[in-house]
Amino acid sequence: MNGIKMKLVFGFALLVAILFFGVGAFSYAQDLLNVTCVPNVLKQGGACLVTVSGPGSLVSVDGEFLGSKFPMAPGSRKGVFRGLLGIDMQTSPGTHELRAFARDADRKSLTKISSVKVEKVDFAVQRLTLPRSMVDLDPETLERVREETRRVSAVLKGYRAERLWNGPFGRPVGGEVSTPFGVRRVLNGQERSPHTGVDLRAAEGTPVRVCNRGIVALVDELFFSGNSVVLDHGWGMYSMYFHLSEVLVQEGETVERGSVLGLAGSTGRATGPHLHWGVKINGARVDPLSLIELSQYLEE
Repeated sequence: MNGIKMKLVFGFALLVAILFFGVGAFSYAQDLLNVTCVPNVLKQGGACLVTVSGPGSLVSVDGEFLGSKFPMAPGSRKGVFRGLLGIDMQTSPGTHELRAFARDADRKSLTKISSVKVEKVDFAVQRLTLPRSMVDLDPETLERVREETRRVSAVLKGYRAERLWNGPFGRPVGGEVSTPFGVRRVLNGQERSPHTGVDLRAAEGTPVRVCNRGIVALVDELFFSGNSVVLDHGWGMYSMYFHLSEVLVQEGETVERGSVLGLAGSTGRATGPHLHWGVKINGARVDPLSLIELSQYLEE
């Protein structure tokens, strides 16, 4: 009986030791990493620059938000890594966990769990009355739209492990915003999908420039968006340029920031010449202008 008691006592002590040292090691690993976000309070539909700093021996860092991982690139100083996080326009407001997973030169794993706050954005509502033929599609057109949606969605679900974008992002045209990001449209009393990009004023034929380095993933003439170009910037980031009057690039072509990809127009379902510019970051629909706001913090 005494032998059984001794085994129980030893087992309990061993369990306490494992828990103590395990928690201590986790706490130590937590203390080695520091995580900051710009902006420090996130908003629905916003882009965020995440910086993880730690020992100079760090060789890789990945972030995770709402179960989705995103890679991070080495900064200009040892032990510093940076990555872009997109907050989808429909992310639930409140406090969420942001995790950083790091590995050092000795293959030791380090983890940091931080809390970030996501604020609700009251997106505007736009009510329009249009001819019925512009709102209710005939069966043939509806099937075309569905097929085009499937094709574009397949492109946007791709993932290129290489990061092509680098440094600040630039506006594709200089015009003012005519329709902001996130606007909820109600057409003839029917609520439609929210506006997942920004409409920028641009006269017919205005050069449309690449916001950052990437590869042309799609060139197509689509029912709603007309002549369209989608760029793959790597690491799950895509930018979209719609309603072009002319396309000047080809699928598979590598394009540099500031180069001209096409000319603004009013092709597709548009009431006048302008550019619709959209961005997705790892599936999150974000306001492209939030990338411009971060440009001062992005290193070449």
